[in-house]
Amino acid sequence: MENVLFALTAVAATIWLGLLLVWGQFWRVDQKLDPEALQQDTWTGQWPSVAVVIPARNEAALIRKAVQSHLTQTYPGPFSILLVDDKSTDQTAQVAAQTAAQIAKELNKTNLLTILSGKDLPAGWSGKLWAMEQGFEQLKQQTNSPDYVLFTDADIEHSADNLQRLITKAETEKLDLVSLMVQLRTHSFWEKLLIPAFIFFFQLLYPFPWVNDPDKQTAAAAGGCVLLRFDALLRIGGLQSIRQALIDDCALGAAVKAGGPIWLGLSNEVKSLRPYPSLHSLWQMVARSAYTQLNYSPILLVGTVVGMALVYWGPPLGLVVGIAKGEFAIALFGLAGWLMMAVAYWPTLRLYNRPVWMAFVLPAIALLYTLMTIDSARQYQTGSGSKWKGRTYAP
Repeated sequence: MENVLFALTAVAATIWLGLLLVWGQFWRVDQKLDPEALQQDTWTGQWPSVAVVIPARNEAALIRKAVQSHLTQTYPGPFSILLVDDKSTDQTAQVAAQTAAQIAKELNKTNLLTILSGKDLPAGWSGKLWAMEQGFEQLKQQTNSPDYVLFTDADIEHSADNLQRLITKAETEKLDLVSLMVQLRTHSFWEKLLIPAFIFFFQLLYPFPWVNDPDKQTAAAAGGCVLLRFDALLRIGGLQSIRQALIDDCALGAAVKAGGPIWLGLSNEVKSLRPYPSLHSLWQMVARSAYTQLNYSPILLVGTVVGMALVYWGPPLGLVVGIAKGEFAIALFGLAGWLMMAVAYWPTLRLYNRPVWMAFVLPAIALLYTLMTIDSARQYQTGSGSKWKGRTYAP
């Protein structure tokens, strides 16, 4: 038994060493928009035109702050804002219109926001992508199409200079797509405990430096904030090619990267307003797409559970059992694996201003995420499908 445990803890420690050294340096959390870019002469050309497209469904509680953040952008070039109201059953459109009217009055301007009433959801589409596609089609019909389109969620609050930062990045580095993983809310106990790990696991799946390397096949985007060259969107045929994707942001990133360079980074300035006050709400957020990430494969699910057990639970178990049994080689490998795990997690915790001790709680957090993934598979097997905003998406 000791030999088996020794082998498992040694393998786990080796895996963490490999993740730290060769897995795209994902854990460094160093892919960010340059905060000094706007103070430097990084862009001296004519500012391109931008259309902001906001798909919105039942967001009356959050839409005011989101719309305000767009209407008060300091972007020097021409930009327009199009909100696609995706059959909301609350006051989303009305609140957005009232907000725009109030700010227009304050700024002595008109036509700051266009609201498009969404059409019925056709078969084979997810709701958000269908709303985005309608916005894209609306822009195509214009006499002068924009140079860029910014797709952003209705629960995202942008810093006043964010659009300028995104365009500066895209123009100076000739990128077809620039996307930000916005800072998620961490107010409740469960948000503080689980949200940083959500960001950590996403970076582990899609190492940002590899996403940003045109020579690597790894591709992803973060759907809350995606700036696209309009020509690139035309090239991939709009959202039609990924219309059934429930993990639509990564599908979009892959479609665009097949024809041009992309960039994905992190942000402290652009924030999600979406609250997850309870474990249940966070659980459902993860379970909605976790099994989709595994392509609905029972084999991949089993492999994921075994892999999580080895990589995240093996080191602390090896440390405890090794000390208890006086097997110090096992304890040493367990300690080494646990410490490397904590080192990898610490930069993400620092991004969210969380204490260092939480780095050592990652095995317990990983257990919760594993249970969420198993429950995601259970929901699929029982025919529940992925539920969001009153809709159920059957795979």
